[in-house]
Amino acid sequence: MLMSKKVVAPRYRFQEFASSVEWELVPLRSLADKVSTKNKNGSVVRVLTNSAIDGVVDQSEYFDREIVSKSNIDNYFIVDEGDYVYNPRISSTAPVGPISRNKLGIGVMSPLYTVFRFKNSDNDFYEHYFNSSFWHGYIKSLSNTGARHDRVSITSDGFMKVPVPYQKDEEEQRKIAECLASLDELIAAEDKKLTHLKVHKKGLMQKLFPAEGETVPEWRFPEFKDSGDWKVKSIGKSCISFSGGTPDTSQEAYYKGDIPFIRSGEIDKKRTELFISQAGLTNSSAKMVRTGDVLVALYGANSGEVALSQIEGAINQAILCLQHETNNAFVCFFLAHKKDWITKTFLQGGQGNLSGQIVKSIELHFPKPEEQDKIVRCLLSLDDKIKAQTEKIEALKSHKKGLMQGLFPSVQEVCS
Repeated sequence: MLMSKKVVAPRYRFQEFASSVEWELVPLRSLADKVSTKNKNGSVVRVLTNSAIDGVVDQSEYFDREIVSKSNIDNYFIVDEGDYVYNPRISSTAPVGPISRNKLGIGVMSPLYTVFRFKNSDNDFYEHYFNSSFWHGYIKSLSNTGARHDRVSITSDGFMKVPVPYQKDEEEQRKIAECLASLDELIAAEDKKLTHLKVHKKGLMQKLFPAEGETVPEWRFPEFKDSGDWKVKSIGKSCISFSGGTPDTSQEAYYKGDIPFIRSGEIDKKRTELFISQAGLTNSSAKMVRTGDVLVALYGANSGEVALSQIEGAINQAILCLQHETNNAFVCFFLAHKKDWITKTFLQGGQGNLSGQIVKSIELHFPKPEEQDKIVRCLLSLDDKIKAQTEKIEALKSHKKGLMQGLFPSVQEVCS
């Protein structure tokens, strides 16, 4: 028997469309045209790119530099505002590459991308649809990553055949788009609140910790105003410190155990991607850390980041663990406050690696333990608000994802 595809009506339908005609499944090329106008003579110089997370962005602003020479963009496609762009580069957030709508105005895009324009200007429904994973199956069925494991290998013509749902009564599509757009506006508003909380925390730390060259902070709680200067002490002299290591990856017995293996990108996480066994811990330089220990990322993109460990687990060589003599949280907040200074002082151009010796040489100012506790309680209460706001946003995103599952018609394989 041959397999064909059929569209199943959405699980959720607005009351006024309950008796409307069924949805159809049509190739994208029947609703949109491929854009292939070349940028002859370099008439357009604004280069755009499609980011999996941020959508269509100005390349020079996004990367803070020119990625491609203006003399090499004659072959690029001219994209207008409202056009859609498919980027075949895959990532963890875009497993078959992202499709994004251009909201920045006219620009040019690499010919590696597929650019298309809907024949009907009222196409907000498809912006939401392409932010879902409903269309991924078709791309996976046709694509071949081949030698380029980071890129989907699919022709533009092949991509334009991707099946998409279509409702002749376009008012239903419009209603779905409006519903999801209102939820997006709510999520954006909550994101803005989260940003304000984080900015407030950063500003508060600038007041609660001494500035460079100072021995006391600008703000002190009333009961400590006459407590004198904070004492200077290096991290190396006030903390027990150690780094870890990585068990031999060729030894299968060293992995898939029950010990969380914390890597530099996971210092603030409650769960790790990898787990090691007791044998892996015993036969390597990996070291165990406790919940509440200070973890400093030494290598990689997040070099200089600091967090209190959320779990008991083993660390690798890219992490320095600090155990302060009185208050781990105080050290963690102080180092977070000094992150920009550490990056500027020890990491060239904001990139590179730290070493344990560098971190241990950093001098911090310490008030009496009672004042440390007060500062920590203040900042932890703000962290609780940030955490609650973050969870609220995640709940809204989860609600939206579930809503999309019900509002979008599904495509099923059937025997014919």
